[in-house]
Amino acid sequence: MPVVAEIADLKRLYKRRVPKMFYDYAESGSWTEQTFRENTSDFAELRLRQRIAVDMDNRTTRTKMVGEDVAMPVALAPVGLTGMQSADGEIKAARAAEKFGVPFCLSTMSICSIEDVAEHTEKPFWFQVYTLKDDDFMQRLFDRARAANCSAIVITVDLQILGQRHKDLKNGLSAPPKLTAASVANMMTKVHWGLEMLRTKRRFFGNIVGHAEGVSDPSSLSSWTAEAFDPSLDWDRIKKFKDMWGGKVILKGVLDVEDAKKAAEVGADAIIVSNHGGRQLDGALSSIRMLEPIVEAVGDKVEIWLDGGIRSGQDVLKAVALGAKGTMIGRSWVYGLGAMGEAGVTKALEIIHKELDLSMAFCGKRDISQVDRDILLVPKGFSGDWE
Repeated sequence: MPVVAEIADLKRLYKRRVPKMFYDYAESGSWTEQTFRENTSDFAELRLRQRIAVDMDNRTTRTKMVGEDVAMPVALAPVGLTGMQSADGEIKAARAAEKFGVPFCLSTMSICSIEDVAEHTEKPFWFQVYTLKDDDFMQRLFDRARAANCSAIVITVDLQILGQRHKDLKNGLSAPPKLTAASVANMMTKVHWGLEMLRTKRRFFGNIVGHAEGVSDPSSLSSWTAEAFDPSLDWDRIKKFKDMWGGKVILKGVLDVEDAKKAAEVGADAIIVSNHGGRQLDGALSSIRMLEPIVEAVGDKVEIWLDGGIRSGQDVLKAVALGAKGTMIGRSWVYGLGAMGEAGVTKALEIIHKELDLSMAFCGKRDISQVDRDILLVPKGFSGDWE
């Protein structure tokens, strides 16, 4: 077994062990993938200030996200098709997050259902929803999440229409995977993945099939999906979903100061600065570049989190230093899941936590709550000096 010291090590194992269509699904952005790349590379422009002769004993990364105690300011972001990266993947990830002490957010487009995850975990998790047209289906989703004891809803607000991801089109992405000559040849090289998938009964979208009207089997899913998303979404509709749920609401996909102000006005408990991992509007600014202007605009009214590009504990530290009260990781934990199952998700969290803890100490801080912009060297114009 190779030594796993960083998230990049998990990514290499993941690429070897998971079929190409699912690796490409996670490791891609829309169009030219500029925003996808810059989500990660822009973190490198922020430098850390090393401090010495500072007491580094008794350090803690513990904090709160929407009032919930967390071991570090990190949550597992909702990722669709996770159960295709590893059999029963959402259950494995939720258990790893629970044991580590960080929140897990289940995607509506998960393979394991809300009920599956609730049955295999003990603590409340979060549930992510899209802004769909069908009020009856949305209300039933909220009711199912409530019955499963979900403690918050994450509403994805940047996917009214789907950005084009070239790799998914070329690979014929589906769940379960389409059996073409190319996909079968590739899957035959992924023996461990294939044996696990043969042993599980969960191979379809568990929150949709059998729950959405007219979707009784996977063959009818594609036509439902094409019609389900609501391109006419507006802030009144978002407020309606908030009222339908009646609990804590987190809005994911805010990338503009004016939209952040609107999100605060509708009463969100937290806003996630995110560009959907570079999978929607290619050419948009990276999440980390947009973080500080949004914090300055509404950070005193609502919790601001960051999602996008985090591949290390140093990235988490930089986001916190720029004002984020929490972060979400997606690809980092998916790499771990595809590489090593539940143990790989745990390993990803351990890597990020260790890097966060040590880097915080080298910057002269013992408590994550003490971290501020003073630990950073930020290039002029980092957040944009645009006309």
